[in-house]
Amino acid sequence: MEAKDFATLILSSESIETKLFVPDLITDLNPGIPILWQEPSRVPSMKFSKRGHKDKLPKNNFHIDDNRAICLHRFAGHELLAVEIMAFALLAFPNAPKNFRKGLIHTLLEEQEHVRLYQKELKRFNVELGDMPLYKHFWKLTPYMTSISHYVSIMSLTFEMANLDFAPYYGNIFKSVGDESSSQLMDKIYQDEISHVAFGYGWLKKENKSSNCFHEKWLDHLPDLIEPKRAKGPLFNPEGRKKAGLKEDYILFLKEL
Repeated sequence: MEAKDFATLILSSESIETKLFVPDLITDLNPGIPILWQEPSRVPSMKFSKRGHKDKLPKNNFHIDDNRAICLHRFAGHELLAVEIMAFALLAFPNAPKNFRKGLIHTLLEEQEHVRLYQKELKRFNVELGDMPLYKHFWKLTPYMTSISHYVSIMSLTFEMANLDFAPYYGNIFKSVGDESSSQLMDKIYQDEISHVAFGYGWLKKENKSSNCFHEKWLDHLPDLIEPKRAKGPLFNPEGRKKAGLKEDYILFLKEL
Protein backbone atom coordinates (compact mmCIF):
# COMPACT_ATOMS: atom_id res chain seq x y z
CA MET A 1 0.00 0.00 0.00
CA GLU A 2 1.22 3.49 -0.82
CA ALA A 3 1.93 5.72 2.18
CA LYS A 4 -0.58 8.36 1.07
CA ASP A 5 -3.30 5.70 0.80
CA PHE A 6 -2.36 4.33 4.22
CA ALA A 7 -2.62 7.82 5.72
CA THR A 8 -5.91 8.51 3.96
CA LEU A 9 -7.33 5.23 5.25
CA ILE A 10 -6.42 6.14 8.84
CA LEU A 11 -7.97 9.60 8.62
CA SER A 12 -11.07 8.77 6.61
CA SER A 13 -12.14 5.62 8.44
CA GLU A 14 -14.33 5.80 11.54
CA SER A 15 -13.34 2.28 12.61
CA ILE A 16 -10.61 1.91 15.24
CA GLU A 17 -9.72 -1.45 13.72
CA THR A 18 -9.04 0.24 10.36
CA LYS A 19 -7.08 3.05 11.99
CA LEU A 20 -4.83 0.39 13.51
CA PHE A 21 -4.55 -1.70 10.34
CA VAL A 22 -0.95 -2.44 9.31
CA PRO A 23 -0.38 -3.24 5.61
CA ASP A 24 1.99 -6.05 4.70
CA LEU A 25 4.08 -3.54 2.74
CA ILE A 26 4.08 0.25 2.72
CA THR A 27 5.63 1.95 -0.31
CA ASP A 28 6.18 5.65 -0.91
CA LEU A 29 6.72 5.85 -4.65
CA ASN A 30 3.98 8.40 -5.32
CA PRO A 31 3.52 10.78 -2.36
CA GLY A 32 1.11 12.93 -4.36
CA ILE A 33 0.24 16.59 -3.73
CA PRO A 34 -0.07 18.26 -0.30
CA ILE A 35 -3.38 17.57 1.43
CA LEU A 36 -4.32 19.35 4.66
CA TRP A 37 -6.79 17.07 6.39
CA GLN A 38 -9.28 19.00 8.51
CA GLU A 39 -10.31 16.44 11.13
CA PRO A 40 -10.15 12.65 11.43
CA SER A 41 -13.31 10.59 11.03
CA ARG A 42 -14.33 8.64 14.13
CA VAL A 43 -17.21 6.52 15.38
CA PRO A 44 -19.62 8.52 17.61
CA SER A 45 -18.18 7.08 20.84
CA MET A 46 -14.71 8.38 19.88
CA LYS A 47 -15.70 11.85 18.68
CA PHE A 48 -13.86 14.71 20.33
CA SER A 49 -15.40 15.95 23.56
CA LYS A 50 -15.10 19.44 24.99
CA ARG A 51 -12.74 19.33 27.93
CA GLY A 52 -13.70 21.02 31.20
CA HIS A 53 -11.92 21.69 34.47
CA LYS A 54 -13.49 18.59 36.01
CA ASP A 55 -11.83 16.37 33.41
CA LYS A 56 -8.34 16.49 34.92
CA LEU A 57 -6.46 13.28 35.63
CA PRO A 58 -6.61 11.86 39.17
CA LYS A 59 -3.84 13.12 41.43
CA ASN A 60 -4.03 10.46 44.13
CA ASN A 61 -5.73 7.25 45.23
CA PHE A 62 -4.13 5.27 42.43
CA HIS A 63 -4.80 2.07 44.33
CA ILE A 64 -8.36 2.50 43.05
CA ASP A 65 -8.76 0.70 39.72
CA ASP A 66 -11.02 3.38 38.28
CA ASN A 67 -8.38 6.06 38.76
CA ARG A 68 -5.72 4.07 36.95
CA ALA A 69 -8.19 3.26 34.18
CA ILE A 70 -8.93 6.98 33.70
CA CYS A 71 -5.21 7.64 33.25
CA LEU A 72 -4.68 4.75 30.84
CA HIS A 73 -7.71 5.74 28.78
CA ARG A 74 -6.46 9.32 28.49
CA PHE A 75 -3.01 8.11 27.44
CA ALA A 76 -4.56 5.77 24.87
CA GLY A 77 -6.46 8.73 23.46
CA HIS A 78 -3.20 10.64 23.07
CA GLU A 79 -1.65 7.71 21.20
CA LEU A 80 -4.62 7.53 18.82
CA LEU A 81 -4.24 11.26 18.21
CA ALA A 82 -0.56 10.69 17.44
CA VAL A 83 -1.46 8.04 14.85
CA GLU A 84 -3.82 10.47 13.16
CA ILE A 85 -1.42 13.43 13.39
CA MET A 86 1.33 11.39 11.74
CA ALA A 87 -1.07 10.38 8.99
CA PHE A 88 -1.86 14.09 8.61
CA ALA A 89 1.87 14.84 8.23
CA LEU A 90 2.33 12.16 5.57
CA LEU A 91 -0.36 13.84 3.49
CA ALA A 92 0.71 17.41 4.30
CA PHE A 93 4.40 16.96 3.44
CA PRO A 94 4.66 14.78 0.31
CA ASN A 95 7.83 16.63 -0.74
CA ALA A 96 9.67 16.02 2.53
CA PRO A 97 12.93 14.03 2.27
CA LYS A 98 12.38 10.33 1.74
CA ASN A 99 14.22 9.45 4.96
CA PHE A 100 11.96 11.77 6.94
CA ARG A 101 8.86 10.14 5.51
CA LYS A 102 10.31 6.68 6.15
CA GLY A 103 11.00 7.60 9.78
CA LEU A 104 7.53 9.11 10.11
CA ILE A 105 5.93 5.89 8.87
CA HIS A 106 8.01 3.86 11.32
CA THR A 107 6.92 6.11 14.19
CA LEU A 108 3.28 5.92 13.11
CA LEU A 109 3.44 2.11 13.19
CA GLU A 110 4.84 2.24 16.72
CA GLU A 111 2.04 4.59 17.77
CA GLN A 112 -0.50 2.11 16.38
CA GLU A 113 1.11 -0.58 18.52
CA HIS A 114 0.88 1.70 21.55
CA VAL A 115 -2.87 2.07 21.03
CA ARG A 116 -3.25 -1.71 20.79
CA LEU A 117 -1.22 -2.17 23.99
CA TYR A 118 -3.37 0.36 25.83
CA GLN A 119 -6.51 -1.34 24.56
CA LYS A 120 -5.24 -4.63 25.94
CA GLU A 121 -4.38 -3.04 29.27
CA LEU A 122 -7.76 -1.31 29.52
CA LYS A 123 -9.53 -4.66 29.14
CA ARG A 124 -8.12 -5.58 32.57
CA PHE A 125 -10.36 -2.80 33.90
CA ASN A 126 -13.32 -3.77 31.68
CA VAL A 127 -12.88 -0.52 29.74
CA GLU A 128 -12.94 -0.04 25.97
CA LEU A 129 -11.36 2.90 24.16
CA GLY A 130 -14.21 5.39 23.80
CA ASP A 131 -15.93 4.51 27.08
CA MET A 132 -14.61 7.81 28.47
CA PRO A 133 -14.28 11.22 26.78
CA LEU A 134 -11.56 11.72 24.18
CA TYR A 135 -10.18 15.18 23.51
CA LYS A 136 -8.96 17.08 20.47
CA HIS A 137 -5.77 18.12 22.28
CA PHE A 138 -2.90 18.50 19.78
CA TRP A 139 -5.07 17.93 16.71
CA LYS A 140 -6.02 21.61 17.20
CA LEU A 141 -2.41 22.44 16.31
CA THR A 142 -2.36 20.99 12.78
CA PRO A 143 -2.91 24.46 11.20
CA TYR A 144 0.46 25.44 12.66
CA MET A 145 2.27 22.40 11.23
CA THR A 146 3.27 24.15 8.02
CA SER A 147 6.70 22.53 7.60
CA ILE A 148 8.50 19.50 8.92
CA SER A 149 10.41 21.80 11.30
CA HIS A 150 7.10 22.98 12.75
CA TYR A 151 5.82 19.39 12.90
CA VAL A 152 8.81 17.99 14.82
CA SER A 153 8.99 21.04 17.11
CA ILE A 154 5.35 20.59 18.11
CA MET A 155 5.04 16.81 18.17
CA SER A 156 8.47 15.24 18.69
CA LEU A 157 10.09 17.96 20.78
CA THR A 158 7.10 19.08 22.83
CA PHE A 159 4.39 16.48 23.35
CA GLU A 160 6.52 13.37 22.84
CA MET A 161 9.33 15.04 24.77
CA ALA A 162 6.96 15.54 27.71
CA ASN A 163 6.29 11.81 27.71
CA LEU A 164 9.92 11.27 28.69
CA ASP A 165 8.72 12.63 32.04
CA PHE A 166 5.09 11.49 32.16
CA ALA A 167 5.68 7.83 31.23
CA PRO A 168 8.20 7.04 34.03
CA TYR A 169 6.25 9.22 36.47
CA TYR A 170 3.05 7.22 36.03
CA GLY A 171 4.99 3.99 35.62
CA ASN A 172 6.41 4.47 39.11
CA ILE A 173 2.99 5.36 40.51
CA PHE A 174 1.40 2.24 39.04
CA LYS A 175 4.26 0.12 40.35
CA SER A 176 3.90 1.63 43.83
CA VAL A 177 0.30 0.35 44.05
CA GLY A 178 1.23 -3.11 42.78
CA ASP A 179 0.10 -2.71 39.16
CA GLU A 180 3.14 -4.21 37.45
CA SER A 181 1.34 -4.69 34.13
CA SER A 182 0.48 -1.01 33.71
CA SER A 183 3.92 -0.02 34.96
CA GLN A 184 5.62 -2.20 32.34
CA LEU A 185 3.43 -0.68 29.64
CA MET A 186 4.55 2.81 30.64
CA ASP A 187 8.18 1.67 30.43
CA LYS A 188 7.57 0.38 26.89
CA ILE A 189 6.05 3.75 25.93
CA TYR A 190 9.00 5.55 27.51
CA GLN A 191 11.61 3.55 25.60
CA ASP A 192 9.86 4.18 22.29
CA GLU A 193 9.45 7.89 23.01
CA ILE A 194 13.22 8.21 23.36
CA SER A 195 13.64 7.25 19.70
CA HIS A 196 10.71 9.48 18.66
CA VAL A 197 12.32 12.49 20.34
CA ALA A 198 15.66 11.60 18.74
CA PHE A 199 13.95 11.52 15.34
CA GLY A 200 12.54 15.02 15.76
CA TYR A 201 15.75 16.39 17.23
CA GLY A 202 17.81 15.09 14.31
CA TRP A 203 15.49 16.53 11.70
CA LEU A 204 15.18 19.95 13.28
CA LYS A 205 18.98 20.18 13.30
CA LYS A 206 19.14 19.14 9.63
CA GLU A 207 16.47 21.60 8.58
CA ASN A 208 18.07 24.52 10.44
CA LYS A 209 21.81 24.08 9.98
CA SER A 210 22.46 27.82 9.94
CA SER A 211 21.28 28.31 13.53
CA ASN A 212 23.82 27.90 16.31
CA CYS A 213 21.36 27.95 19.24
CA PHE A 214 19.11 24.91 19.07
CA HIS A 215 16.59 25.95 21.69
CA GLU A 216 15.98 29.21 19.80
CA LYS A 217 15.11 27.41 16.57
CA TRP A 218 12.81 25.09 18.53
CA LEU A 219 11.05 28.09 20.07
CA ASP A 220 10.84 29.79 16.67
CA HIS A 221 8.81 26.83 15.37
CA LEU A 222 6.35 26.67 18.25
CA PRO A 223 3.04 28.53 17.88
CA ASP A 224 2.28 31.15 20.50
CA LEU A 225 -0.49 29.06 22.07
CA ILE A 226 2.01 26.37 23.15
CA GLU A 227 4.01 27.24 26.22
CA PRO A 228 7.54 25.78 25.95
CA LYS A 229 7.13 24.18 29.37
CA ARG A 230 4.64 21.78 27.76
CA ALA A 231 7.77 19.86 26.76
CA LYS A 232 8.13 18.78 30.41
CA GLY A 233 6.19 16.60 32.80
CA PRO A 234 5.82 16.60 36.59
CA LEU A 235 9.35 15.29 37.27
CA PHE A 236 12.06 16.35 34.84
CA ASN A 237 14.02 13.37 33.50
CA PRO A 238 17.35 14.44 31.95
CA GLU A 239 18.47 10.84 31.37
CA GLY A 240 15.77 10.17 28.78
CA ARG A 241 16.77 13.29 26.91
CA LYS A 242 20.43 12.31 26.99
CA LYS A 243 19.49 8.92 25.53
CA ALA A 244 17.63 10.77 22.75
CA GLY A 245 20.89 12.56 21.90
CA LEU A 246 20.02 16.04 23.16
CA LYS A 247 22.94 18.32 23.93
CA GLU A 248 23.55 19.39 27.53
CA ASP A 249 22.75 23.07 26.90
CA TYR A 250 19.34 22.19 25.43
CA ILE A 251 18.57 19.84 28.34
CA LEU A 252 19.53 22.57 30.81
CA PHE A 253 17.35 25.08 28.99
CA LEU A 254 14.38 22.69 29.18
CA LYS A 255 15.00 21.96 32.85
CA GLU A 256 14.89 25.64 33.73
CA LEU A 257 11.65 26.40 31.87
